Amino acid sequence: MQPITRLFCTSALLACTTAALGTNADTQAREQWHLAIQNGYEMLAAEADELASVTTGYCTAPMPDSRPALNDAWLDAFLAWQRVRFVDFGPVENNNLSWQFQFWPDPKNLVARKAKYLLGLAAPVNGDVISQSGVAVQGFPMAEYLLFDEQVNRGENALPAAKSCEVLVAVTRHIAANARDLADSWTSFQQHYRDTGQYRDTTIKAGMTALEILEERRLAQPMGLRGNGKRNPYITDAWRSGNSLMAVEATVAGLEKNYLPGLTTLLESRGSGDLAQRIHKQFDRVAENFPDAHIPMAAALGDDDQFRVLQSLYVDISQLTTLINDEAAVALGVVRGFNSSDGD
Repeated sequence: MQPITRLFCTSALLACTTAALGTNADTQAREQWHLAIQNGYEMLAAEADELASVTTGYCTAPMPDSRPALNDAWLDAFLAWQRVRFVDFGPVENNNLSWQFQFWPDPKNLVARKAKYLLGLAAPVNGDVISQSGVAVQGFPMAEYLLFDEQVNRGENALPAAKSCEVLVAVTRHIAANARDLADSWTSFQQHYRDTGQYRDTTIKAGMTALEILEERRLAQPMGLRGNGKRNPYITDAWRSGNSLMAVEATVAGLEKNYLPGLTTLLESRGSGDLAQRIHKQFDRVAENFPDAHIPMAAALGDDDQFRVLQSLYVDISQLTTLINDEAAVALGVVRGFNSSDGD
């Protein structure tokens, strides 16, 4: 064989081998992502079922000392949703499930307006009523309103008022049913997801979009770093319960657990293992900031010392976003669409 022919064959073989390794890595990454998301959805279903059960128990036989357990059950289920919230494709798109779980942003305070309407109904509020009343009443924000809103808790509708219990039971059962349907649908989605190459980029972009929303809309805007420059805790999610920053932490933890392993597989297969390690270390840096940030967003924005903690957290999340949305995206050949964070 002539040298130039041998060189051509060697180059062709290397190209074929590299392509095969890339294809295998793509399939492996999708398998990792599917399993991780499946586990996340199963946890959401379990926590949502527990929330519905605790709500029914509390409203059937309300006791003052059982109220904290109800609040905790809401938080556990809500944080389970935050950990898989980045998934914006597949079964969660059916029937606006993501919006049913969490209607946000809510600039017109629709959740409160809808809640007041339901609480004023003379007719019973059951599952059918909730199903027909729109996404603003069907998820965690409505339950949060009934559990944590200060005006509600000071008025005649404060739990365990009969009408509030009636609405809360119907809402939490709706959440639990949706969570179980989502987990089951994701199981059925496995083969299609595994065999469809485009879901590689779709999944990568889902994590990128979640980070953009996290940085810009869940942190920068309420911190006054965007828009009119004024700090505003009331545009965050979970502000009524004071758990906005815990929700941010859960989202980051969910990305690290359910998204990063597949991303790492892809980066390593393309010779970017050093970048993968930098991303791992940046996740660690973000996590280190959270123990000091477990306070309501209003408190963090209203105290200079706490605001500095929040600023440090914001910088670390911004750096994480840059590593994934810019460097990892380039390394993997992923092209972001225009204004990909314009939606939740």
